[in-house]
Amino acid sequence: MDDLYARIVRERGKLESLMEKVPGFRGYMEMSARRQADRLIREHVVEQLKLQLNRVPQIERELLDAGGLGYMSKTRSAKSKMQTFIDRVATDTPGYSGFFDALKIDAEDLEVAYAFDRALLDYADKFKDQLDALHDAALKGEGVDEALRDLDTLAIEANEAYGLRDSVMKGIE
Repeated sequence: MDDLYARIVRERGKLESLMEKVPGFRGYMEMSARRQADRLIREHVVEQLKLQLNRVPQIERELLDAGGLGYMSKTRSAKSKMQTFIDRVATDTPGYSGFFDALKIDAEDLEVAYAFDRALLDYADKFKDQLDALHDAALKGEGVDEALRDLDTLAIEANEAYGLRDSVMKGIE
């Protein structure tokens, strides 16, 4: 038995050899890698967005300390929209089975997927920048309305973009 094991280990080929011998195996590996990449990107984006969302209570305290009770409904609204975006990204299925089916996807479809992934990463940065602007406005006591409006607009846009991503991905299936 040990000799058989040693022979099998010795004769094992590279993954490329396995891919050549088993029809569809290469596509399976590529499909699996794309699903894994999709999951990793979304987990990273969610982590970054949660870090930003966790900043909002401190900014709200600064607004309150400066007498900005009237801003609380606006911060709550923006915070709610941010949370919705985070929840959508976090709970979406890891890849779309039809989209990630190696037999159906082409290079153009893959570029579209990568563009939406890039946009997700960009939204994490945009939320950071917008919350920085809101924080600065809260400390200065001026420009708070504009910063809140911009944050709310960004949250709406992010949710619309994610909805578009979902529609496009399902259309590619």
